Amino acid sequence: MVTWRSRPKVSCLSLGLLGTGSYFLDYPEDIRLYGLSFATTLPTGTALAAPAPVELGTPLPQAHAHNDYEHERPLLDALEQGFTSIEADVWLVDGELRVAHDSWEVADAPTLEEAYLDPLTEIASPNGKEIYPGHDGDVQLLIDIKSEGPATWRAVEAELAEHSRIFTRVHRGKVKDRAVEAVISGNRPRAEMEAATTRYSFYDGRSTDLDSGTDAALMPLVSDNWTKLFTWQGVGEMPAAERERLHDYVAGAHRDGYRVRFWATNDIAGEARTNLWRELRDAGVDHINTDDLEGLQEFLAQE
Repeated sequence: MVTWRSRPKVSCLSLGLLGTGSYFLDYPEDIRLYGLSFATTLPTGTALAAPAPVELGTPLPQAHAHNDYEHERPLLDALEQGFTSIEADVWLVDGELRVAHDSWEVADAPTLEEAYLDPLTEIASPNGKEIYPGHDGDVQLLIDIKSEGPATWRAVEAELAEHSRIFTRVHRGKVKDRAVEAVISGNRPRAEMEAATTRYSFYDGRSTDLDSGTDAALMPLVSDNWTKLFTWQGVGEMPAAERERLHDYVAGAHRDGYRVRFWATNDIAGEARTNLWRELRDAGVDHINTDDLEGLQEFLAQE
């Protein structure tokens, strides 16, 4: 696992200014010549690794990167494959938002700002309205709160507000679209979110919230465990009754302005997964969940 805190905090795009090799700093002051920002002081003679800047792929509206932070390059790998929805689990620890799946991993985990908010801000267009140039649609950042809900959400909101140029916000019920829409999943403090006059995040609903009349300005997304609603995992033909229920579910959500996502779908490479993905795509499921970025990219690009 990469130990993020010991690594200099370097912008993903500014790194490209140094080329593809290494640049040895005789004096830390040289950093300013390149407009780089560091979280730590570099000793004399420290070598800067210079990975290539992100190369954005062709945007795929249905591609959702589950547990994106577990990839070698969080966020960047997904964007290079064209993913338009990215998931990060977040813990509030000693006043910092750490991105990790489990609590025992947080000490070496990157912050939400380091891994997602700062890179997205740099990649976004100057007007803050696009991540993928020319793409008519925003990118969803699904923030799954693992720690105590209200306190963590308030901390998330504070950091989103610091990056307000790129995040869609709601003020007195009116939505102002930007490049990225942050949606809160996991421990979701719905009452606090509803009461906020201004907020930079949205509520991830559940299947029980369908037909509730909840305004899509609060709840633009409805997610649930696939295995709670369906038994089929891609082996053989999808039962006709389940296919009809899936299409009705998606149509009903779309009628009320909600997008649809399922987790716990079969993600083992093979014919069964392809069959399942095809049914999800054909039903109009908005975010197809996967840990296999290249696999889903290939499926959506070819189908």
